[in-house]
Amino acid sequence: MTASAVHGIRRRTRRLHIAAAGCAAAALCTVTTAPSVADGGTGSAKPTIVLVHGAFADGSSWNGVIERLERRGYTVMAPANPLRGLYSDSAYIASVLKSIKGPLVLAGHSYGGAVISTAAAGNPQVKSLVYVSALMPDVGESGMSLSSRFPSALGTATTSVPYQAGGVSGADLYLKRDKVHPVFAACLPNSEANLLAVTQRPAATTAFSEKAKAAAWKDIPSWALVGRQDMTINPKQERFEAKRAHSHTVEIDTCHVSLIARPDAVADLIFQAATSTATAKNTAATTDPARPTLANTGASGRSTEAVTLGGIAGASLAAGSAVVLLGRRLRR
Repeated sequence: MTASAVHGIRRRTRRLHIAAAGCAAAALCTVTTAPSVADGGTGSAKPTIVLVHGAFADGSSWNGVIERLERRGYTVMAPANPLRGLYSDSAYIASVLKSIKGPLVLAGHSYGGAVISTAAAGNPQVKSLVYVSALMPDVGESGMSLSSRFPSALGTATTSVPYQAGGVSGADLYLKRDKVHPVFAACLPNSEANLLAVTQRPAATTAFSEKAKAAAWKDIPSWALVGRQDMTINPKQERFEAKRAHSHTVEIDTCHVSLIARPDAVADLIFQAATSTATAKNTAATTDPARPTLANTGASGRSTEAVTLGGIAGASLAAGSAVVLLGRRLRR
């Protein structure tokens, strides 16, 4: 073989090496890496937690619970419940839910439980319902009809005050100042109960008289907290409702405002409802059928990024090996 021929072979071999390296580099540069499980980009986003307060209260009653849930990384909303009537209140909360993207967990305290039972109906985003010392009416039931079956001290603890607003007149129910502590907030210091009495928001009588037209707990998994010392809603009523709804139930020694007196226990229950939606699909058959599950959409084993890069590395190695073999043949 002449010197010029050898030189030509070497020159072509170098060109092949350069071309192979360029192909590998181009492949690496065009990779779109999928987020790994650790990055949290697998579709397993935490649900937004919506907290609905009850009568005689406002969103600030959830403050301790909100703090604990946000500490765990949850987005929380505590919209104002209008307290004008079950139909209008639930329609308002339902409109709030429609403005939120992604999965939802709803928690309702006291009358707020009746509101979420209607507001969540037909909304596929709602994955769990949490009832905190709450009303859970079935279709055709009202707060008043339930309390007639399970009487409590609330029956003599309210006073009715006529109101007029925008051409509409009705009656508001307030807690009597001297009844707030013994009936509504016995597990709080007197000073704190007094603040609740001063700042209380009244509920229109229609909030308790209007009959429920939906009961979302029939279709959506639920959790319930029963306060053994509750004087506002009879604990027997809370147990009856939870059993009827097949709710995951906990009982604690607390009064009606458990969300203020025991925010740790309330936040833990909501956390259970929120995390239950992250159970892997392939374990659903071995879990409690009443416990909700969502498919685990994260990548199993190696991440997509690792698999893609591994494939590119393999292709680059194969290309390099082919170049070497070709070079050896040309030298012969």
